[in-house]
Amino acid sequence: MFHPSISLIRNRLLRAMTPEDLHLLHPHLEPVSLQVRDVLVEPNEPIEHVYFIEQGIASMVAISPGDQRIEIGNLGREGMAGTAILLHADSSPHLTFVQVAGSALRMTASQLTEAMDASPTLHKLLLRYMQTVTVQMGHTALANGRFTIEQRLARWLLMCRDRVDSDDIPLTHEFLALMLGVRRPGITEQLHMFEGEHIVKASRGHITLLNRARLEAIAADSYGGPEAEYARLIQALNK
Repeated sequence: MFHPSISLIRNRLLRAMTPEDLHLLHPHLEPVSLQVRDVLVEPNEPIEHVYFIEQGIASMVAISPGDQRIEIGNLGREGMAGTAILLHADSSPHLTFVQVAGSALRMTASQLTEAMDASPTLHKLLLRYMQTVTVQMGHTALANGRFTIEQRLARWLLMCRDRVDSDDIPLTHEFLALMLGVRRPGITEQLHMFEGEHIVKASRGHITLLNRARLEAIAADSYGGPEAEYARLIQALNK
């Protein structure tokens, strides 16, 4: 198995680990490519692997028995997929799938569990990361229940921009509608309004951010809380 050079690892959660903890995981990390719609965590199925995202975006989606779906969180190279393992659960009712193609470093869930059992500092860091995931999910519920579609769309575009290294984000209106739990025509109309104000430029399958400051002003209090929590608990540890 090919193992990535530690110096080339881009995942911010891995880079926040102590050298000893990173060396503990490193022999088990396997580079994998991520394609759009790849499923990283199947609902209610045993989690066999965890994924430390290096590039791209994955979405965590809640699904009702009647197959109603909405995004409850997203992650990029600041985090990992398969977080139920961090709480010693072997599965999750939520679906996690790739929304923007990229790459990840994968290891088995059992290997991560063994490493956490062996290292209190690793266990502590990963629980701190779990706190940031919980905060993001809470703020997503708050945004869905108390903020307008315009504000929620601005928040979501900002969150995507935080997780990629380009203002050009490969996203379709269909994905946006699913993520925000609204009808596709509502997304299209709102994007047209953003285009009219020169905030974004939308083309088939792509959205280019033109004015981040304006998006932040529109998003208002719906954006920023989870980001501040990640900076407080994890980002300050990055090398």
